Amino acid sequence: MKIVVLDGYCLNPGDLSWDEVRAFGETLVFDRTPAAEVVRRAAGAQIAFTNKTPLPAEVLRQLPELRYIGVLATGYNIVDVEAARRQGIVVTNIPTYGTASVAQFVFAQLLELCHNVKLHADAVRAGEWTRSVDWCFAKAPLVELAGMTMGIVGFGRIGRAVGRIADAMGMRVAAADTNRGDPPPYPSFQWMEFEELLAEADVLSLHAPLLAETRGMIDARALQRMKPSAFLINTSRGPLVVDRDLADALNAGRLAGAALDVISEEPPAADNPLLTARNCLVTPHIAWATRAARARLMEEAVRNLAAFVAGESRNVVG
Repeated sequence: MKIVVLDGYCLNPGDLSWDEVRAFGETLVFDRTPAAEVVRRAAGAQIAFTNKTPLPAEVLRQLPELRYIGVLATGYNIVDVEAARRQGIVVTNIPTYGTASVAQFVFAQLLELCHNVKLHADAVRAGEWTRSVDWCFAKAPLVELAGMTMGIVGFGRIGRAVGRIADAMGMRVAAADTNRGDPPPYPSFQWMEFEELLAEADVLSLHAPLLAETRGMIDARALQRMKPSAFLINTSRGPLVVDRDLADALNAGRLAGAALDVISEEPPAADNPLLTARNCLVTPHIAWATRAARARLMEEAVRNLAAFVAGESRNVVG
């Protein structure tokens, strides 16, 4: 059995091992694969793993021996699942590996917005504290979260993990989700409709999937409903936010700050307005990328493949 990993670098930059995948057959691992090289590199393979390398219908048609695609991520929109089904190709994803890491990252972003830790540490390193006539100084307002409202859009695994941390920090937690499920056990929790949540949240954290109805949900109209003192956090999907509308709101002081680990186009264009927007932190889609989370992702990828080889269904999508 021939196996090809089309873009393995982000999952395994060298601190993990592909040996458990190699145990299933001849395995070729590429750090990255340009679109023009996909067919050549995957030719003759029965198994292909991809993270962000697209596998559209026109590519799949040129890979008649392919029987399994393992997406090394939760989102699987880079594969034409319907075309794969027509060719008898099983497609799997990995839905649960990064919950704790992403929730932790949300608060790394939020606490940086609240305290500007790097700004103050850099000021000390530059000698500003040494030269200060006072025993302390602040270069930006400091924000306490206790008593504030954490609004969560999308209350699935990650949203609920964020809610638990927010509650532990003394925040009131409110959430909007079309599939509500059971409420969490902490007493401060409240379900809200999306429009109400926009107006009530002191921090709005996005954890919704990218669907036709959620694309661009944070646009100029939504931002106008938010408090000027509010923070926006997005670790979910970049296109949930209209980049220009958010940049305009930040630059005009209609929103206090934003922290984005995802953006509408990745990597972003050099002229993306969010890269220079006022009080906007943009990180390179790394909330998921702790070694612990990547190790779980690798383990799940192997389990999905083992299930397929055994004729079983595990994390099959579509």
